[in-house]
Amino acid sequence: MRKPIIAGNWKMNKTSLEAIAIAEELKRDLVDVGGVDIVVCPPFTALQSVSEALTDMNIAVGAQNVHWVDNGAFTGEISASMLKDFGARYVIVGHSERRQYFGETNETVNKRLRAALAHGLTPIVCVGENLAEREAGKTFDVIKNHCEGSLAGLSGDEAGRIVIAYEPVWAIGTGRTATPQQAQEAHAFIRQLLEKLFSADVAGDVRIQYGGSVTPENIASLIAQPDIDGALVGGASLKAQPFATIVKAALSSK
Repeated sequence: MRKPIIAGNWKMNKTSLEAIAIAEELKRDLVDVGGVDIVVCPPFTALQSVSEALTDMNIAVGAQNVHWVDNGAFTGEISASMLKDFGARYVIVGHSERRQYFGETNETVNKRLRAALAHGLTPIVCVGENLAEREAGKTFDVIKNHCEGSLAGLSGDEAGRIVIAYEPVWAIGTGRTATPQQAQEAHAFIRQLLEKLFSADVAGDVRIQYGGSVTPENIASLIAQPDIDGALVGGASLKAQPFATIVKAALSSK
């Protein structure tokens, strides 16, 4: 049985002191929670302080992006080895905001996730359609394109070490959420695609998160679906109480 995974993406929010404060609250609220992988992804400037605050805790730290080169003349970038030095264990790659605002492509996502894997980080690989694509009936075409392009050339072993986050772009930060049935349909399609690309074993092992206006109110109905293994949480992860509620609800719903 796949272990649920709940990851909070803090995006470009929280100073170091604010991030530490949330981490301390989460330590208090989630100290006894087991059976679910908990991840928080603060901005780069707070990675080390949050990691130190969560030392020896059941909450892992992740980064929001990674460059594919270990070092060199790449102003403004950060490498996998630097992230590990700050205590990161996970890294988000290919988030829709990176695609929309910063020119991310399947090819660069592929290079980033390969760098993450090479350094022992677990990539959370984001895929999903925008509103125009959904309304045009292209949801599965977009998901297929993102998965095939982003995971190109991976071995079955490598693919088994990633997490996929299905994020319908039209539901991110909008308050709109895919219905549990819509989300399950997309997750099931991804799992079937993984079987075609790799194997039934890989497809059965890879965890697929839902990301798109996840709240304490809708998490239970989403994660109760057979192919939804967790959530990539945005706005609701910026305060400890709703995020902790989501984690506990995910555990009780599986």
